Amino acid sequence: MKKDILGIFALILLISVLVMGTDIQSVDEYYMTHIDDITESSQTVTISIRCDTVLDNYDKLSKKLKSNEFIPKDGVILSPTKYVLRSGDTVFDILDRAVRYNHIQMEYEGAEKNSFGSAYVQGINYLYEFSCGPLSGWMYLVNGDFPNYGCSKYQLKDGDVIEWVYTCNLGKDVGCKWNETK
Repeated sequence: MKKDILGIFALILLISVLVMGTDIQSVDEYYMTHIDDITESSQTVTISIRCDTVLDNYDKLSKKLKSNEFIPKDGVILSPTKYVLRSGDTVFDILDRAVRYNHIQMEYEGAEKNSFGSAYVQGINYLYEFSCGPLSGWMYLVNGDFPNYGCSKYQLKDGDVIEWVYTCNLGKDVGCKWNETK
């Protein structure tokens, strides 16, 4: 009887040690922990986040944001960084992964909540649409071009370069030409 009790106690102790010593992670948690595990065979994309246009429009910036905490001196919130590309990843997926990994604040409206049918990025690093004037907000480029559709609809391919830029003049100050009238 004592051997059975000792055996059960030993088994419970072994199970407890295994459970406590095992780091159980979701798929997202695993990828966030191993985000830098880029191998030679990995497909990758590069992403950066900039708000340097605000520096030329500082007088229009909301008083609450006039700090290096929100607007870096060089306007770079995230310098170009490579991330592993997973099958079906969109521009929004990579942005979401990058801001979570780098602890950068982001707020967005889901695709189901707007008429565009795509996620809409409202703010990054506490810099929101209209934070620097009535024509300000976030835009993105892929390989130097401004796609004319939502970030959660743009599927990426190996080697793509994503740039998130803050505009203070409806894209004109960041080189966007598609919204100009002829």
